[in-house]
Amino acid sequence: MTAQLIDGKVLSQRIRAEVAARAEALAGRGRRPGLAVILVGDDPASAVYVRNKVKACAESGLHSVMEKYDATLSEAVLLERIAALNADATIHGILVQMPVPRQIDPHRVIEAIDPRKDVDGFSVRSAGELFSGLPGLRPATPWGCMKMIESTGVPIRGRHAVVIGRSNTVGKPMALLLLQAHATVTVCHSATPDLKRHVQSADIVVAAVGRRHTVTAGMVKPGATVIDVGTNHDEAGRLCGDVDFETVREALGPRGWISPVPGGVGPMTITMLLANTVQAAETVA
Repeated sequence: MTAQLIDGKVLSQRIRAEVAARAEALAGRGRRPGLAVILVGDDPASAVYVRNKVKACAESGLHSVMEKYDATLSEAVLLERIAALNADATIHGILVQMPVPRQIDPHRVIEAIDPRKDVDGFSVRSAGELFSGLPGLRPATPWGCMKMIESTGVPIRGRHAVVIGRSNTVGKPMALLLLQAHATVTVCHSATPDLKRHVQSADIVVAAVGRRHTVTAGMVKPGATVIDVGTNHDEAGRLCGDVDFETVREALGPRGWISPVPGGVGPMTITMLLANTVQAAETVA
């Protein structure tokens, strides 16, 4: 028998219903949560992501503003626009879709956003709050991964979790969230010798390296929970993750859990972005 599926679509719908109820309650008090999304350039994938975020806002009762600019936009003009959105009381979350053109410093853009409106959770302040265990806006993808793990009912406390990847957007915050949930965490990356040995000892595996078939059947132990954050394409151009899904699902056995690509982490990322926007609106003084 194969591992049980963690359906990100179903879980995200459940959480979005809760988000919509919170948004409606705020709107009833005259504070409709608002998200501003800025897209600079013509990257097709970024355009799809932005459209999906705007659509999700409308479906959940959030106000959204989508601003698109040419790839020639200067950093100074973008920072001016962010400053205006920081001062806009109808906007509670600001998101600049990455990547940005090379003339724009992404770090300066992220740090220009009011930390109270940093719904991506990428700023130094947001990272510091997560590191210190303080309340704050969490990066959407790792937070979504945590919700997926929690949805299985498998205990996190006292378990060994292996995070493959050390990016600021997924790997590092994922490790911190798992530590806060009292897991023992190992972070692996491109310089880690004998990746297989680490993964074989894991109760929870989060693969976030952007390389197809990083995790294979011979690397996992039966009964483990595997979360696949990767977005890659196979030889036929089909979307796939970092995990060799079919063979790993078989190797995990009936007590194991695994998330698919697509239909796993992707829907959860947008959902947790909406949750962050509503949280930001709820905490406005």
